[in-house]
Amino acid sequence: MKTRPLGRTGLEIAPVVLGGNVFGWTADEATSFRVLDAFVGSGMNAIDTADIYSAWVPGNQGGESETILGKWFKANPSKRSKVVLITKVGSKFGPEKEGLSERWIKTAVEDSLRRLQTDAIDLYLSHWPDPKVPYEETLKAFSDLVKAGKVRAVGASNLNAEQLANSLRAAASHSLPRYDVLQPEYNLMTRTTFEGPLQKLVVSEQIAVITYFSLASGFLSGKYRTEQDFGKSARGSGMAKYLDERGRRVLGVLDTVCAEVHAQPSEVALAWLLAKPGVTAPIASATSTAQVESLVRAATLELTADQVRRLDQASLAD
Repeated sequence: MKTRPLGRTGLEIAPVVLGGNVFGWTADEATSFRVLDAFVGSGMNAIDTADIYSAWVPGNQGGESETILGKWFKANPSKRSKVVLITKVGSKFGPEKEGLSERWIKTAVEDSLRRLQTDAIDLYLSHWPDPKVPYEETLKAFSDLVKAGKVRAVGASNLNAEQLANSLRAAASHSLPRYDVLQPEYNLMTRTTFEGPLQKLVVSEQIAVITYFSLASGFLSGKYRTEQDFGKSARGSGMAKYLDERGRRVLGVLDTVCAEVHAQPSEVALAWLLAKPGVTAPIASATSTAQVESLVRAATLELTADQVRRLDQASLAD
C-alpha cells in the first residue's frame, strides 16, 4: 500500500486510517481483533483511537478502545512496529480529569500507555480546545513527552483556523514543537468545519490532515435512505439530520459516480476526501473484514475532476 507523509512528523501513513471508536462499542474484542488483523494484513498501517472511547456506551467508563488495542498488540507483538498509533487526550473523565493542563496530560498519557501496552504513542493529539490552559503549557507538556520518548509527534483535533494559528504562534515564540497534524470533522455533508480559512492555513503551513466522521457517521455508506432505515445500526438515530433534500441529492450523485467507477458509496465518499487539498487521509471505522476490504479499495480509488465537481455541487448547502 502506497503511503503518504504525515506532515513534518517523519511518519508515513496509508491513505485511510482505521477508526478505533467502535472497539468496545459496536465491535467486541473478538470482532475488533479480526478487523485489526485484516486491516494491517492488507498493508494499511494507521489506527486512530482516544482515551475516552467508548465512554458513551452504557456500562463503559472510557479506555475500552485503547484496552482492546493493547490486548491485540500483546497478542501480536510483531505488528506494533507496523502500526502508526494515534490517540488523544483532553476529553472529560471526571472532576480534575479533563482538559489540556500539563498535570492532566502527563497523567493521562501514562494511563493510555498502560492500556495500549506500548512504550510510545506515535501521534498524540489534543482532543478538544481548552480555553482555560495557555497553548504554551499544553505544548510544553507535549514537548516533555517527546523528549522522554513517550510520544513521537503531536497534533490537535477540533481547532478552528484562529485557534490553530494561535497555537502555531505560541509554539514559535516559546521554541516548542508545533501541532503538525490536524484532525477536523469533514465529509460531504459537513464541509464548513474545514473548508475556507482552516484549509488554507493547513496547506500553507504543511500541516497534515486526517478527517473524522469521514462518512458522516455512516450516512454516506448509503444504507440510510428512509426513516425506516434508522434502526439498522446503533448510529441510526443520528441520521435524521442528514436525510433531507440535500442529503438525498448527495446520495443520488454518489450512486451515479458509484456506477461509473464500480465502487460502493462509502468508497466514493472517502475518495472525494482524498481528492481535496490538504487532506492526508480520512478516518473510517469497520466492524467486519468485508468493510476493511472496502477501505482498502477506497484507498486506491481515484475520481476524475468532473466526478469531484459533481459531488461538490450536490453537497453545497441549500
